[in-house]
Amino acid sequence: MSPGYCLFDTAIGECALVWDGERIIGAQLPEQDEARARKRLAQRCADAVEALPPPFVEQAIVAIRALLSGERRDLSTLPIDMSGTPEFNRKVYDVALAIPHGETLTYGEVAARIGEPGAARAVGVALGQNPIPIIVPCHRVLAANGKTGGFSGGAGVETKLRMLTIEKARTSAAPGLFDDLPLAARPR
Repeated sequence: MSPGYCLFDTAIGECALVWDGERIIGAQLPEQDEARARKRLAQRCADAVEALPPPFVEQAIVAIRALLSGERRDLSTLPIDMSGTPEFNRKVYDVALAIPHGETLTYGEVAARIGEPGAARAVGVALGQNPIPIIVPCHRVLAANGKTGGFSGGAGVETKLRMLTIEKARTSAAPGLFDDLPLAARPR
């Protein structure tokens, strides 16, 4: 049986979830419209078929919509399947799942937490391959000195900044001159 998927709207764009059995196996970051979301999803999950979401996916949609509307939500307990994920990536995703709402880590900090202190670039590559963004919050991982770093989903770094702004996340440990500005308006 093929995995199922459904599209859904959020405060910042069209998203999608993909599931197989009782586990979420993929997510699509917010896109400007349904056509773009559908196209990007087809590139990543070509074998998935559109279907009505089962109850556990409906619960995930409610939680994601709430998060992207500014509510504090912990998505780390949603049922996900990482069985086909390389071990290094899984370790990176486990650290990302533990980053609380509104907080961030750097690629280097994630690398250190998995016992690979020199692997900041590899952490970035793993996060770029994250099959379940939003639920595995790769947007909460930044480059050194609080710079945004890359982001492979949606409108790229703009989507990352929007999500961090919604979560009122700090992009550096030290208070800065521009802290009162929205993240998108801060110097990078």
